Amino acid sequence: MMKKLALASLVATLLSAPVLADVTVSDPWVRATVPSQKATGAFMQLTADANSRLVAARSPVAGVVEIHEMGMAGGVMKMSPIPGLDLPAGKAVELKPGGYHVMLMDLKGQVKEGDKVPLTLVIEGKDGKQQMLEISAPVRPLNAPAASKPMEHGAH
Repeated sequence: MMKKLALASLVATLLSAPVLADVTVSDPWVRATVPSQKATGAFMQLTADANSRLVAARSPVAGVVEIHEMGMAGGVMKMSPIPGLDLPAGKAVELKPGGYHVMLMDLKGQVKEGDKVPLTLVIEGKDGKQQMLEISAPVRPLNAPAASKPMEHGAH
């Protein structure tokens, strides 16, 4: 009888444990910098199996790491930090140049093509529980595409 009670208690504990979202990171990369440059961006695709949110990021190569969005405001492209990025269940969310991205600022040194940049992504579930995703993003050349769609330019 005690074994059955202990087993039932274990099963109940396991079933009540928080279920963390499984988040898949695809095609992570960081844009290379020139020697005196103090900031760059990290890009990737995130797909979560349950509704969750990217709430923070960290990297040992930068003093400050923020989640940013780019958008048009009064005809001017503006970049600004955001407190988090929703990851709807089953939907790929793209972090790309000209859109959402992870901004690496106060760089501790040049980020060179061929390097790998360690990143820690902090994902928060609907229950407020957080999990850390450790990834390594390869560095792509400075002239890596700035946007997946061509940008229009006015007459010069």
